[in-house]
Amino acid sequence: MRVHRGFHAEVLPGRAIAGPDGVPGCALTIGNFDGVHRGHQAMLALLINEARHRGLPSCVLTFEPHPRDHFARKAGKPELAPPRIANLRDKLGELERCGIDHVVVARFNDAFASMSPQAFITDVLRQRLHARYVLVGDDFSFGAKRAGNYAMLDEAGGSSDKGEGFDVARMMSYEVHGLRVSSSEVREALATGDMRRTETLLGRPYSISGHVIHGRELGRELGFRTLNLRFAHARSAAAGIFVVQVHGLANAPVPGVASLGVRPTVEDAGRVLLEVHCLDWPAELGLDGGYGRCVRVELLHKLHDERKYESLQALREGIAHDAAQARQWWIVRRAGR
Repeated sequence: MRVHRGFHAEVLPGRAIAGPDGVPGCALTIGNFDGVHRGHQAMLALLINEARHRGLPSCVLTFEPHPRDHFARKAGKPELAPPRIANLRDKLGELERCGIDHVVVARFNDAFASMSPQAFITDVLRQRLHARYVLVGDDFSFGAKRAGNYAMLDEAGGSSDKGEGFDVARMMSYEVHGLRVSSSEVREALATGDMRRTETLLGRPYSISGHVIHGRELGRELGFRTLNLRFAHARSAAAGIFVVQVHGLANAPVPGVASLGVRPTVEDAGRVLLEVHCLDWPAELGLDGGYGRCVRVELLHKLHDERKYESLQALREGIAHDAAQARQWWIVRRAGR
């Protein structure tokens, strides 16, 4: 999968996205794709099938930051931005796993937000991306003040007198057991700590990946060394203490317990950090063998929300209790297999 940072000429030349015949063109879908849940996956499968039928590469146009992040900052009300399900790394990883050929990550800024629907169609869809097929969701809107809709897009696709038209299709809502699958539903499941429902909506366990960074090493002082991963966004859809397993440290996943949040006892600085204590540290890594590794942490079961402890001793006791609960959870899980 090729990732294009923006769609201006310097980054995305005319033939960067083209069919096997070398003619510029793609089968395109557009959206934020936060979480790449089962509804997204169904749309991407449909897109890939249509792309193959037409002999075109499949392409996703997505945005960073999330448009609602942009407007919340502009309004001076960051709390209006939706909690983020996935960081960009994880979103791109899932899009690749789904089989997408190209992803264009467009920077959503004032210039993009003020683009008229017609300018979006002409400048982005036709001139930059050379879209020959466009698949959107049933609630799709575009352009300044969300003035563009499906009907406008459909009319524009077939109205070009220069052979630059494109076919337009719309996919209706995707449901699982009568429940409409959406990023909002995933956020709600994560907010309530319902990891089983989250897995049902995503089609996989919820996970966060990133490089292990150096921290304050307070965990070592407390007797529970941790792997630290930054979550790049100010608000995470999930928060609390979780039973987890870590991929990327050893040949097999390593069970652990993790804190995802702002560490109210020792910092509460507002930045989100994922701290993972491995229940059985792989001996072959040595004391510092985890640093710099890119790992993926699956959050399998929520134990409780973040707590602010009165002292470091109380924090140590709290971590010990969480680790014991996590070990018990793994015992029950393995016995049930």
